[in-house]
Amino acid sequence: MDFSWSEEHDMVRRMVREFALREIAPTIKEHDREQTFDRSLLDKMAEQGLLGICLPVKYGGAGMDYISLGIACEELERVDTSARVIMSVHVGLNSLALFQWATEEQKQRYLVPQALGERIGTYALTEPNAGSDAAAIQTTARKEGDTYILNGEKMWISLADVADSFIIIARTDPSKGHRGMAAFIVDRDFPGVTTGTIHGKLGVRAGNTGFISMQDVPVPAENMLGEDGEGFKVAMSALDNGRYTVAWGAIGLTQACLEASVKYANEREAFGVCIGQHQLVQQMIAKMAQRVEAGRLLCLKAGWMKNQGLRNTRETAMAKWYACDASFDSAADAVQIHGAYGYSDEYDVERYLRNSKGAVIYEGSREIQQLLQGQYALGYRQDRPLRCELPAYDREAWEAEE
Repeated sequence: MDFSWSEEHDMVRRMVREFALREIAPTIKEHDREQTFDRSLLDKMAEQGLLGICLPVKYGGAGMDYISLGIACEELERVDTSARVIMSVHVGLNSLALFQWATEEQKQRYLVPQALGERIGTYALTEPNAGSDAAAIQTTARKEGDTYILNGEKMWISLADVADSFIIIARTDPSKGHRGMAAFIVDRDFPGVTTGTIHGKLGVRAGNTGFISMQDVPVPAENMLGEDGEGFKVAMSALDNGRYTVAWGAIGLTQACLEASVKYANEREAFGVCIGQHQLVQQMIAKMAQRVEAGRLLCLKAGWMKNQGLRNTRETAMAKWYACDASFDSAADAVQIHGAYGYSDEYDVERYLRNSKGAVIYEGSREIQQLLQGQYALGYRQDRPLRCELPAYDREAWEAEE
């Protein structure tokens, strides 16, 4: 068992860390305070190859593995969550779903330009009255000849006002429950599509989050992703990939809390010594260090399974649950260590705490992850084979241009 990083993984970590410190860190406080999204960041991430990092070269990607995707997410969220969210929705939820389920024609039309950053994609499952209960969505798709007519509204969609296309999950046959769903690739310029931005969020204020409204939107049948009746499978498999990126990002946030707390604890004095000398401060910092190590190992296990082409729903859910709770607890401890200063946006830990709460809720709440683990442990849940599995990583094939 080898726990050392490969040269490629070390290179990815250095590259993304330098990028985040250079392009995100100098302006993130301003964007967070003003609740503005830096659209230019997408172009900069594309130039670095981040928007197609774990996709084959023949599809416009960088040909790297799924662990490289995770490392990139960790380093981006080490600076700010909003940058990692871009990776989660554009790469994890959308592009990897296309890689797994799309026809070759769909891949050429949508996946290739997304991997190059020429188009931005996102994913829309959540609705005003359907979050954790994903099977309760009300968006409908009615077939008329070679076209489906979509009606409904999606809510809390990252990049809603930015993306060029959306993966929309809709009901084609309400009588069949979750087996009566389909996934569609919907372009922003299709008639009847409108979007808007949600303001006043607790955290991730530098990220774009909004709604997508569809009124009699005509979608060509050729834009169905997977087959009719497979929409729920497409949605859940996409969430496996999204949760994987969220888990890695949470490790980055925990790492940022640890670094900020260590720095402050070695500078701030109380009772004649730096506060790092006090045992209760040491205890909080020790827990952060433990959470980073344990969370990263869970993420690496899930990443290794992805690279092997193995189903990893259980392992990814475990990593997401642990890492997101760990980041929230670590951010709370970091604010406590900083005392009154931690309550001010003069220090980054205040933003870390606000940002960390979102991940405990989105892409499968803490409670959903706990239920999954309980059902797996009790034998109530087993992973059934999908018609289309996420392809295993093959370095030679992924680096080939054809």
